[in-house]
Amino acid sequence: MYRERRYRQASHAPDLYAFEVMVQETDLFIQAERDLSSLVRKVVEELRDQLEGYLSFHPEFGTSLLPLAPSPLSPPIAHLMATAASRAGVGPMAAVAGSFAELLGQELFAYSSELIVENGGDIFLRSSRPRVVGVHAGKSPWSDRLGLRVKSQGQPLGICTSAGALGHSFSLGRAEAVVILAPSAALADAVATAAGNRIQRKEDIPETLRWIRSIPGVTGALLIAESELGAWGDFELIDLESEGTLG
Repeated sequence: MYRERRYRQASHAPDLYAFEVMVQETDLFIQAERDLSSLVRKVVEELRDQLEGYLSFHPEFGTSLLPLAPSPLSPPIAHLMATAASRAGVGPMAAVAGSFAELLGQELFAYSSELIVENGGDIFLRSSRPRVVGVHAGKSPWSDRLGLRVKSQGQPLGICTSAGALGHSFSLGRAEAVVILAPSAALADAVATAAGNRIQRKEDIPETLRWIRSIPGVTGALLIAESELGAWGDFELIDLESEGTLG
């Protein structure tokens, strides 16, 4: 799903209005029933102010690679990040992109019943109809060939990606792509990072899938390493070249 900014043109749903909003490092591509860019900018600025204020008093929250408990007075975004990261066994910043997408999506849903919020490849989706999300996986032969057809049925769904071989997210692994589905985008983001850290070679895929399935709240996963892939969960795997279903 990550490939600079070109992938956004290909992922535009024809029934939705698409727009981009950038606030410092936060780079959003949003699809909704109407232009909500002014509201998006306002909400993102508030979330960034909350997180930056918290980090100024708790700098370890921004650097730890291990779970940290939020302070009793932490803002909602820090609490969401810490909770999701704790369930995945990683540091809070592993859930930052998904947390922004999730909290922003919750705010926007009152204004648009069909909604796709993408933050650097991490997605919050809420739609009454099936949607297809394409997957970019570096040099793997599966790259740009696969899509995930998902049905959120009007409920929140997070679809988040981690990759050790490409992209700007920090990863200790070598997977071409790890895609995680969960009702919480924050949890999907944290688990994607943790799962990506576990994959050093294609032989690590089966055990990593078993670990993912043990985490409450996760509903699906796609793992790609070299020429191999593993998939589990509540989605259809689509061959984008033929529009058929794979397996």
